[in-house]
Amino acid sequence: MTPIQPLFLLLLGLIGAQANLDLRTAAAMAAGLCKARPTDLVFIIDSSRSVRPSEFEQVKVFLAKVIEGLNVGPSATRVGVVNYASRVKNEVSLKTHRTKAGLIKAVTKIEPLSTGTMTGLAIQFAMNVAFSEAEGARAKSSDVGKVAIIVTDGRPQDNVKDIAQRARDAGIEIFAIGVGRVDMNTLRQMASDPLDDHVDYVESYSVIEKLTKKFQEAFCDLVSDLCATGDHDCEQVCISTPGSYKCACREGFTLMDNGRSCSACSNSATDVVFLIDGSKSVRPENFELVKKWINQIIDKLDVSESKAHVGLVQYSSTVKPEFPLGRYNNKKDLKEAVKKMAYLERGTMTGQALRYLVENSFSLGQGARPGVTKVGIVFTDGRSQDYIGEAAKKAKENGFKMYAVGVGNAVEDELKEIASEPTGEHYFYTADFKAMSQIAKKLQINVCNGDPCECDSLVKFQKKVEAALQALTKKTREHVEEDRLAGEQNRLRTRIPLLTCTHVQIQTHTHTQNLLPVKY
Repeated sequence: MTPIQPLFLLLLGLIGAQANLDLRTAAAMAAGLCKARPTDLVFIIDSSRSVRPSEFEQVKVFLAKVIEGLNVGPSATRVGVVNYASRVKNEVSLKTHRTKAGLIKAVTKIEPLSTGTMTGLAIQFAMNVAFSEAEGARAKSSDVGKVAIIVTDGRPQDNVKDIAQRARDAGIEIFAIGVGRVDMNTLRQMASDPLDDHVDYVESYSVIEKLTKKFQEAFCDLVSDLCATGDHDCEQVCISTPGSYKCACREGFTLMDNGRSCSACSNSATDVVFLIDGSKSVRPENFELVKKWINQIIDKLDVSESKAHVGLVQYSSTVKPEFPLGRYNNKKDLKEAVKKMAYLERGTMTGQALRYLVENSFSLGQGARPGVTKVGIVFTDGRSQDYIGEAAKKAKENGFKMYAVGVGNAVEDELKEIASEPTGEHYFYTADFKAMSQIAKKLQINVCNGDPCECDSLVKFQKKVEAALQALTKKTREHVEEDRLAGEQNRLRTRIPLLTCTHVQIQTHTHTQNLLPVKY
C-alpha cells in the first residue's frame, strides 16, 4: 500500500487559509465519497449599527463563499438568509432561489439595517417563519437537516437562551459565529452541542472568510472510506474498515502506543523548545486551547532522559522562560508543568522571542545537549510588533529545525520566514484555535534526514564506532605509542562512509575526533 505522506501535505481538515473550495472535499465529492445530506440552511446575520458597511460586505463575501461550496438544489441544500438589527427582515426564502448563481446575486444585494441587536427576536423569526413550509422548508424528517448559522459581533439586547433552546428542541442545529467584542457566553447559549464544534470566534470581520472551509465540510458527509478522503490521522499507512479505519506502519517501523504514530529512530535524541505567543489578542480561553495543543504534541514525543527533552518559553512584550530543556524527563511532569503556565497578555514581540531562542534556549546553560537535533516550534496569533528576519535567519543558520504555527490574525509571510525549508512542510495556519488539535495530530518532528530505517541503523552503527574508539583510548592509557594510536584511528575513519543522520564528536584521551556526516 502506498504510504500516507506527513501532515504537511494534507494541512488542516477544518479551517484553511484560502477561501476557495477545499480541494480535499471537492475531490471527495467528485469521487462520490462525499454525499451532501439534504439540508434547509438559514443564515441569520447581524447588521446592527456596530457592524460597519465595509464589514457587512465581508459578511456577504463569507456567505457567498460558503454557498459556492454547497450542493444547492430543491432536493439537496436550500438556502435562506435572515437579516436583523432591532427588526428582522427575511432577505432570502428557502423557496426563492434554486441555483447558486441566483442565491449569490441575492446575497450581494442585501443592505445593513443599522439599528440595535435583537438576536433573540431573529432566532424566533427564523424558527417561526424562515423554517416554515410556507417559506420553502421541507417537512420535519430525519432525512433533512435544519441548520442555522448566526453571525454577530455584539451583546444582544434581548434574551437568547430560552428561544435558542426552543429552536434546538425543534430540531434546528445552530452554529454561532462571534466577531470582535462579542459576548462569548451568548454564543454558547445559542449554539448546539458539542460547543467546540458549533461556536467559532474571529478577531475581526476581515478574517471571517477564513471560516469558509469549516462550513463547506459541515455539509459534506463522508462515506466509509475515510482513508481515501484523507480524513484520518495515521502517520504512514491507513487501512479502511467499515465506517472507520486503523493505522499501520511501513516495513521497519513500529506502531506506537497511540495507535497512529510510527517509530524507527528509537535511539535518537532531540531537544524541543516551544516558543508560545501569550499576547492579549490570544484571549484566556484560547490560551487554554494552546496549552492542550502543546500537550498533544508532547504525547507524540518519546520523552526520557536519553531521548526527547522539552523546554517551554512564553512571550508577549517580554520573554518568560517557563522551564528549560531536561527539567522534566517524563510526559506526566511535562504536561503538568504546561498546564500551570500563566497567561502573560500584552504585546507580540516575536522577533525578541526568536532572539531569546537563538541565544539562550538551546544553550548548554539551559539544558541543551551537544550533538543533539534542535527543534523549535513557534506559535503566534498575530503580526509581530518587531522585526523577525534576522533572528529567524540565525535560528536556521544554527541548524535548528523550525516549525511555525499561526492562528487567526497571524501573518503567513512571517510564518514562512520563521519556518525551515521546505517551508510547505514546516509552517501551518488556521483561522480557528479549535482547529489547532488537527495540527497536533499530524505534526511529526522528524529527527532523521532521509530514510528513518537507515537512520535507526546509523545510530547503532555510531555506537559501534564509539566502542571502537574507546578501545583505542584504553590502549593509550596503557602507554601505547601515540603514532600507533593515530594510525589506528585514521584507518578506522577511512572505513566509515559519510553519515547523514547526525554529527558525532568523540573525545579520546588525547584527541577529539569529528566524524563528519556520513552515509551508511
